[in-house]
Amino acid sequence: MGTVSQISRKPEPVRIEHQALDNLRYIRQTMECAGSFTAVPGKGGIAMGAIALGASALASVQTRPENWLAVWLCAALAALIAGVSAARRKAGPDALTGPARKFVLALLPACFAGAVLTVLFVRHGLFTEIPSLWLLLYGAAVISGGTFSVRVIPVMGICFLALGTAAVFTPAAWGNWMLAAGFGLTQIAFGIVIARRFGG
Repeated sequence: MGTVSQISRKPEPVRIEHQALDNLRYIRQTMECAGSFTAVPGKGGIAMGAIALGASALASVQTRPENWLAVWLCAALAALIAGVSAARRKAGPDALTGPARKFVLALLPACFAGAVLTVLFVRHGLFTEIPSLWLLLYGAAVISGGTFSVRVIPVMGICFLALGTAAVFTPAAWGNWMLAAGFGLTQIAFGIVIARRFGG
């Protein structure tokens, strides 16, 4: 008799609070994946722009193209550290989750292409062509990443594309100042807009 009662006993129903928590977790994950990456750091963008302006001033007095390139590469590394640190501070525990991950993954292909093509240009001594390359591919990267972010980000990418296109058709001697206009002034201007509208 004891065995029959054990077999016929119904399993305990799932508690409603557990089911509700699972549903809320699923809804939250879905919204994170569908949302926009709003943790683009305005202050980080301003810092990146300031680094670029300093680099342009220092690079302008270099007499060898290799030294000019070294200045800009050091500035790019410093700007990357400043931008990533500011984004992590603004995003908090949600860094690299949902839209943030999509934003970063969308940025990477064009940035990787820029790094590889820079090596190629240096091997062939095409130092004067590097500013247009960087501006164009950074603009493409920002537009791609901007599809997962706030509307002002793709607009910034378009500005970089415009500057990169202009750099193709302007005298080679202007290259350093085109980089200053893009990575310096444009980055600062959009950093101010982002900081005012979206904080951080």
